Amino acid sequence: MGQKGFWDEQERREKLNQKKPMLKWLNENINWEDFRPILETIYDKERKSNAGRKPTDVIVMFKLLILQQMYALSDDELEFQVNDRISFMEFLGLGIEDAIPDAKTVWLFRDNLAKHDLVKEVFAHFDNYLREKGYIVEVGQIVDATLIPVPVQRNTRQENQEVKEGKIPKQWEEKPQVLRQKDRDARWVKKNGVSYFGYKNHISVDVKYGFVRHYVVTDASVHDSQVFSQLVDIDGSEIWGDSAYHSTDLEWTLARIGFTSHIHEKGYRNQPLTAEQNEKNRIKSQVRAKVEHVFGQWVMCLGGKFMRLIGKTRVEAAIGLKNLAYNFRRYAFWERQSLADNL
Repeated sequence: MGQKGFWDEQERREKLNQKKPMLKWLNENINWEDFRPILETIYDKERKSNAGRKPTDVIVMFKLLILQQMYALSDDELEFQVNDRISFMEFLGLGIEDAIPDAKTVWLFRDNLAKHDLVKEVFAHFDNYLREKGYIVEVGQIVDATLIPVPVQRNTRQENQEVKEGKIPKQWEEKPQVLRQKDRDARWVKKNGVSYFGYKNHISVDVKYGFVRHYVVTDASVHDSQVFSQLVDIDGSEIWGDSAYHSTDLEWTLARIGFTSHIHEKGYRNQPLTAEQNEKNRIKSQVRAKVEHVFGQWVMCLGGKFMRLIGKTRVEAAIGLKNLAYNFRRYAFWERQSLADNL
């Protein structure tokens, strides 16, 4: 075993930053303090007294949640990895002598973010920052949705029917430990002959830069077209989408408000698409396919779509954090691309 030199630790850190520069770049180029006013409202709402130990700094907690999304870590695994990895501690601004928030603290902070609906505020704040930096919706936008599976509920038909009616089955009320494990917000949906249980992440993505601009979370049974109006960015002038969004009324509305529609046309059982319509759809797909890059990043870089959470409030917060983590990565890509072009 070699003897530790004075500069060994610094050299090790430099090598780490060269191998995995993303965290270092995010740390240096995102003004994390801008999020503080929003995040600190958690403690304003939750703390009943100024007595006792001060809560962990909100920026550290927020960065922990971003790390969790970017590396697909459970709360317990996140606690371990932060204690174990130099790059994680540097990202958080913590040293070996500092206390690391435990898994329970992370869970509580994320749960409070969800309860007070602050993830949407943080997401919107960063989107405004992107627009101020020049990343505006110039060319147009693409709308789409993806299924977010959650643990399947093993319920009886009667229980499922009561849940759909907004009731709590009597046998669940009698057993609180069972009720806590029941997701009464998620729903089943069948797609391409396969049944899924969970939610949907509906998003709009700008064509030029590929940022997620708006998102809406619903249960899986909600049709894509039902949240279309909540996704449209008024700064755009063109819009792309698959045939799930197509309708005569929507095309008329888009034309009335000055949008050029590139939504795929839809065929019907007794009225299939013509060769010309299929060719138009193929051309539209060349742009519309860009939205799949977002979901591809979710799967390849952000741990996938499955979420081991219960209830729409928590799932919605987790989806918002993952959409935000994607935007952070996308921002790093464009800024580094711009730097390389100017060299």
